[in-house]
Amino acid sequence: MSCQDRLSSWKQEVSTAFAHLSQAQVIGLVLWSAGIALTGSSGIDQISALLAQVLEQKERSVFQRLREWYLDAAHKRGDQRRDLEVSTCFGPLLRWIILRWAAQERRLALALDASTLADRWTVLSISVLIRGCAIPVAWKVIGAHAKGSWRPYWEGLLERLQGSVPADWEVLVLADRGLYARWLYTAIVACGWHPFLRINLGVKARAVGEEAFDWISRWVPAPGTKWQGVVECFAQQKSRLCCTLLMQWEVGYEHPWIVLTDLAPAEANVAWYGLRVWIEAGFKDVKRGGLGWHHNKMRDAGRVERLWLAMAVAMVWMIGVGSYADSHCPLACLEQLPATHIARQRLQRAPTQLPARRLSCLQRGRLVLVAALFKAEPLPLPRLVPEPWPETITSPKRGPKPSQQRQKQKRRERKKRQKAAQRRTRAA
Repeated sequence: MSCQDRLSSWKQEVSTAFAHLSQAQVIGLVLWSAGIALTGSSGIDQISALLAQVLEQKERSVFQRLREWYLDAAHKRGDQRRDLEVSTCFGPLLRWIILRWAAQERRLALALDASTLADRWTVLSISVLIRGCAIPVAWKVIGAHAKGSWRPYWEGLLERLQGSVPADWEVLVLADRGLYARWLYTAIVACGWHPFLRINLGVKARAVGEEAFDWISRWVPAPGTKWQGVVECFAQQKSRLCCTLLMQWEVGYEHPWIVLTDLAPAEANVAWYGLRVWIEAGFKDVKRGGLGWHHNKMRDAGRVERLWLAMAVAMVWMIGVGSYADSHCPLACLEQLPATHIARQRLQRAPTQLPARRLSCLQRGRLVLVAALFKAEPLPLPRLVPEPWPETITSPKRGPKPSQQRQKQKRRERKKRQKAAQRRTRAA
């Protein structure tokens, strides 16, 4: 089976998911996403070099073909020039993910956050969270120094995704303290989803039956305390919100976790907010930890948004393949080890906490695809396999012991002395 034949199943997958795109747009998306998945890079030079070998074409021709895909219509050649409207792909992208989701799981966690690229771009992104990774499903690229409110962008992204998830699914939408706003809470509820938004400690609220507003810190005065219930939050009338307040101050954290949601207190768990950190891992996968988008030199926001579409489609493939492989990795069984075994001594997690993942699902998925090429096997298609949502708050990582800190300091001082000696030798 030739390399082009192996890509035929991926072409069929992408063309089915994005049936509204033209044939040229689909082929460009297939080539870009396959090149990203197999090279582990979003750089056009590496991708065109690989695809030139696969397609048996001139490298410069493939480079130009890839480049024209992300250009706007005014900068393309030919009479049938069309703009690729990225926002029309957000709903189909999310529906494709739902289609490839494990059949037994009908819960979905989304996260909202912003990522920057130096002093050029800010990307507002809504991502699907799965197994320590985040797959972007809607995004807006704006100038890093652009003025004005982000509200129209966030509302537009949520509107594009509305109706893409079956009504009987439970969808949680998480955001950090810097993004909380009453309008965001309302917009999420309007989608039929459940907001899970973190707020600061310095606000007032009153529980059912109380007349006066008071500081919410009274409910979690010290580490080791927690509280949840229905409240009216925020004393000012224009900001006031009737919602469920979830609070827990885990030992080891500087501040408590405080989350607002529309779920009933008995149906919600503040530990679910721990899923939000996965979007940070998603940004790392896009940049230095994976696809290397931080090296990109594009100066046009529309082109950046189209490149993000190619990366998102590639991430569905890589994370889908990687999550399935990750779900079948055997877990270490401590019960079979002696009580004095070093693995037991090094275990620093709660019994219900999953062990740390040594390889991200994105990287594992890419390796599975490369291995399939080595073995001349058909390339596997994505099968997104989530893991259970957390039930307890993970304890913060412990810093190095004082003795380890002293050893590191000694090593740094020794290196400084060695470099100073080398400089003196060169000067002599």
